[in-house]
Amino acid sequence: VQLVESGGGLVQAGGSLRLSCAASGITFDINAMAWYRQAPGKQRELVAAITWGGVITNYADSVKGRATISRDNAKNTMYLQMSSLKPEDTAVYYCNLKGTSRNAKYDTWGQGTQVTVSS
Repeated sequence: VQLVESGGGLVQAGGSLRLSCAASGITFDINAMAWYRQAPGKQRELVAAITWGGVITNYADSVKGRATISRDNAKNTMYLQMSSLKPEDTAVYYCNLKGTSRNAKYDTWGQGTQVTVSS
């Protein structure tokens, strides 16, 4: 299983960006995917999560109203659209996938993509 994030970069405050996470090597059922972020000196925190079947979403209070998580089941790809970006959104953003097969559970992380918001 491999998760590849893309879409990070340098953005001015107030700007927007869209992160993508493409999953490959999937031979099991995906239950949910999520975006986490980790700023320097801080713990990794959940940004947003989405179930793969019922399309239930969950957002951190810090991004509610500014972020939209979505997924394309056919492409095994998840997206995070963020707007009105703030300097405090600066972090490495990680993609996480949770899945199950008949005999195993999967909890996989991507390598991360840097998002830097300048003031």
